[in-house]
Amino acid sequence: MTAPISERLADVEQARESGRRKMDWAAQHMPICDALASEFEAEQPFEGERIGMAMHVEAKTAILAEILAAGGAEVAITGCNPLSTHDDVSAALDAVDGVTSYAERGVDDEAYYAAIEAVIDHEPTITVDDGMDLVAAIHEDYPELIDTIVGGAEETTTGVHRLRAMDEDGQLDYPVFAVNDTPMKRLFDNVHGTGESSLASIAMTTNLSWAGKTVVVAGYGHCGKGVAKKASGQNADVVVTEVEPRRALEAHMEGYDVLPMAEAAAEGDVFITTTGNRDVIVEEHFERMQDGVLLANAGHFDVEIDLDALSDLAVDSYEARDGVQAYEMADGRRLNVLAEGRLVNLATPIALGHPVEVMDQSFGIQAVVVRELVENGDAYEAGVHDVPDRLDKEVAEIKLDAEGVEFDGLTETQAEYMDSWQHGT
Repeated sequence: MTAPISERLADVEQARESGRRKMDWAAQHMPICDALASEFEAEQPFEGERIGMAMHVEAKTAILAEILAAGGAEVAITGCNPLSTHDDVSAALDAVDGVTSYAERGVDDEAYYAAIEAVIDHEPTITVDDGMDLVAAIHEDYPELIDTIVGGAEETTTGVHRLRAMDEDGQLDYPVFAVNDTPMKRLFDNVHGTGESSLASIAMTTNLSWAGKTVVVAGYGHCGKGVAKKASGQNADVVVTEVEPRRALEAHMEGYDVLPMAEAAAEGDVFITTTGNRDVIVEEHFERMQDGVLLANAGHFDVEIDLDALSDLAVDSYEARDGVQAYEMADGRRLNVLAEGRLVNLATPIALGHPVEVMDQSFGIQAVVVRELVENGDAYEAGVHDVPDRLDKEVAEIKLDAEGVEFDGLTETQAEYMDSWQHGT
């Protein structure tokens, strides 16, 4: 049985003190979560609910777990990536009333899934997931719990893709909100969050500049757009690779070079994958790359860069720098992989994830959809659901109010005009 993180650390009090400082700093910059915390503390909407979470356990996530517990829930949480947990934050979170944290950095696959099972042992009535591992484990191994689960929420692109495939196969047996797809998440978290945090993590891990480098961005969805935009803004030359013709055209018309990966491989200094798919960079590409390239993945799972093929090609492999593994080819070229090919903005040793303000918006959405499930769960059938627009707007309005930003509203005449099909030329 997996014990909570507090029982596995040598100096738990020091860890908790460090983690609490990180949480307090994040909380100062999360006005949406602060406003919702006040509401939840007063109204106790989650009393009697057990919320199971599999997320990146760092300071911002801890604030989400804390406000759910403040609203009356029993919260059990673990990580959703073996390298993204901050152990000190996990320990601090484990000390919060109503929260049990099992997340630990650097665990192997067996320990990773054992921690997910430990969360499931709490018999959650609501799930909050990032990547869908928790939902999958419940459906595959604990289907007897499904009848008591009100619903769930999924944070990330890859998780929503998995959920939609599961739903299309008729295998998703309770309602899950696609938090990733709602505007307050994808337009900010995916674009600005992924773009800023991925580039910051790479730069800090390598101590290298972006200026003058050729950055190859694989995929031009919302995350790829963010990476491309931020890299260009730091004076890099950006090349985009795509498999979807409309996105390729969009990248082209926004001024980026668009090439097949087989051609881009010979040009890039830095490669960042953002596709959510596997085998994006493979053996034929490694063979064309120049000495000293950086290889990083900003997708959820570590399948975008074929590390098995790279390892087979290499005559030597060694740690070139903390968080950077060098693979030396027979001809002397060195290809450098960051964070073991895992999520680069969260899995490098110095990674902090998305900026606090961005995650305040995403976790604000998570919090209100959990409230929606408690209040109106019976209205949602099993399957993937869009976040109701009224909830998305609620979170936007909290943010605008906190920023002191005023905006217009429609007059009655304007609202009637927009809702009518009868007004012509």
